[in-house]
Amino acid sequence: MQSLFGEGKSFIGVIHLPPLPGSPRWGGDLSRVLEQAGREAAILTEGGANGIIVENFGDAPFRIGRVEPETVAAMTRAVDLVCRTTPLPVGVNMLRSDAISALAVAVAGGAQFIRVNVHYGTMAADEGLVTGEAFETLRRRRLMEAEDVSILADVLVKHAVPLGEPELGLIARETAYRGLADGLIVTGPVTGQPAVADDVATVRRAVPDRPLLVGSGVNASNAAQFLAHANGAIVGTSLKEGGVITNPIDLERVRATAAAFGEAG
Repeated sequence: MQSLFGEGKSFIGVIHLPPLPGSPRWGGDLSRVLEQAGREAAILTEGGANGIIVENFGDAPFRIGRVEPETVAAMTRAVDLVCRTTPLPVGVNMLRSDAISALAVAVAGGAQFIRVNVHYGTMAADEGLVTGEAFETLRRRRLMEAEDVSILADVLVKHAVPLGEPELGLIARETAYRGLADGLIVTGPVTGQPAVADDVATVRRAVPDRPLLVGSGVNASNAAQFLAHANGAIVGTSLKEGGVITNPIDLERVRATAAAFGEAG
């Protein structure tokens, strides 16, 4: 994690893109999408984030499996712009869990990591059953000679439930050591809601040799609690004006979060 985001606790800010071409709420003007991506990348950089991740958040409802070509094309343009706007490491999350397309966007756009919501195993999500593609993802990454693009994988991701009653530590170990994820992410039940601190500690104990991030619900007030067992966090909702996920990113909220991470690190 330190080699990717630098020393200390890693604060990764999220750019939630508006609806992209082909999605139900697509607004018809890609230049506005790109303008928001560039503006928010600049704010996160100025505010003190250590990294940025770009998501096609506005494309809901999401599909299982490969996203459409127009989504890949638009995401590549947005990620390329963000990478040219900031010196920070940039990542890609292709919702719902399209690791192959995310990897392609990262390679073409110049990003350094991807987030995969279901990398190993199967989860029952709002959209249906989501099955990890670790086999295909790792081989495709090798084929593209993109081993420098890190795979950060969720463990029992938000907005989904596991089949059966798996043990959290076991799932974490399987994702890391059989799925070969480069880093792990622990979330709460839904976007914006905190993870359970004990869950973060459980995953840390189970997999002590991989970077560990908290993937939801972290803010300036509770950062220290979660960062006691994690290397960093992916922060989105709490950076928005009024803490409302559909609002623009607020520079002062970014600065306050960066300060909290600095104190925790």
